[in-house]
Amino acid sequence: MLRNSISIRRAGDEVEAEPGFFEVDTVAHCGPSLKGEFARSVNFVDMHTGWVFTAAIRNNAAIHVMGVFDSFVEAVPFMVTGIDCDNGSEFINHDLIGWARDRDVFFTRSRPYKKNDQATIESKNNHLVRRYGFYHRYDTALELELLNRLWPLVNDRLNYLTPTKKPCGFDLDSVGRRRRVYDAPTTPYQRLRDSDILSPAQQAELASYKASLKPAAIARQINQIQQELTRLAGLKTRHLEDQTRPKLPNPAGIKRAAS
Repeated sequence: MLRNSISIRRAGDEVEAEPGFFEVDTVAHCGPSLKGEFARSVNFVDMHTGWVFTAAIRNNAAIHVMGVFDSFVEAVPFMVTGIDCDNGSEFINHDLIGWARDRDVFFTRSRPYKKNDQATIESKNNHLVRRYGFYHRYDTALELELLNRLWPLVNDRLNYLTPTKKPCGFDLDSVGRRRRVYDAPTTPYQRLRDSDILSPAQQAELASYKASLKPAAIARQINQIQQELTRLAGLKTRHLEDQTRPKLPNPAGIKRAAS
């Protein structure tokens, strides 16, 4: 069985010592109903730096998923050495396993029904895809285009401009309880620079790109795209919610026992 041939990576396994190992997941933009065709966002996060890459696809067909993986390795400014996915058929297939083998990319999967095995990408699904892309249903070509205009802006904001804390171990509080310890807030860009895997030319190129970013303009463009997505998809999503909401019995039609 194909799934059994793939190594399992569990929560708590050894933390990657340098950038390059990514968790990946897909997020369905289905609104309240899984019926029909709808867009999905493929979301990647590097376990060492927190570097993210996100792209939207029309559906989970292999041709679309493979296209995103090709775009991903071209866009990330360092070598991709490993991929960890869940057990979905969009990932566990001969096409993607062959893709990883041809590029000498280590390929692992989480345990079925163990979301903690992919806690980092699950968190990014919420803090990136749902926070910026909302819970609307996106099922048109225009909405897909808007998502793919949105994600590069969001990725730049999070990779270059947004410091985050990273868990780095545990200690004991004053009463002896175990608690998580975090490092100082740092951007993925700075974590990448600190990793010493970049050549001087790569460092100069990334520094130049960061200097070209205009945070206020990025925020304005993100807001404009979000407003357009809500204008296009907000009403139909609410209509779907009304259609799929369970119908409550009419109290007037319920017979009650005599007191």
